Amino acid sequence: MQLLFLFLLLVVPYIVLTLVDRFSGLRISARARARVSLSLFFLFTAIGHFIKTSEMTAMLPPAIPYRVELIYITGVLEFLGAIAVWIRGLKKLTGVCLILLLIGVLPSNIYSAINHVEFGGHGAGPAYLLFRVPFQLFLIWLAYFATDQHWFQGRREKRESSPTH
Repeated sequence: MQLLFLFLLLVVPYIVLTLVDRFSGLRISARARARVSLSLFFLFTAIGHFIKTSEMTAMLPPAIPYRVELIYITGVLEFLGAIAVWIRGLKKLTGVCLILLLIGVLPSNIYSAINHVEFGGHGAGPAYLLFRVPFQLFLIWLAYFATDQHWFQGRREKRESSPTH
């Protein structure tokens, strides 16, 4: 259920802003709409790091040191990322950092599902990963798109413009 809420937190603002774009004089780019969704998502999840700290700590293997501090640090990073995607000079770097953060937390989601941690749907066990992993990939793509990354486009353009013999 939490995963559905998080998905709606991403999709509903995007749809609403798309409707505003279409039916008003305001022009809101697809990337800006995606940044709004991404910001709201990370603001919401950052707050969770501070009000659901013990539940999130349980998502980390006991062997990881400073688990509570790590939850607080990632919460601060998510909060900063939600804001920094709007700062022109930091947008691309923030996107890279958010993508790395999303990749970095995936193992804790896998650990939580395998160990049936009762938080965020992980209690359903490994079957939960059938939804969580694609959702995480969607978040990574959204961060890539919203922060105007072009990692692969540049390589394709270089290949297309190089002379072939």
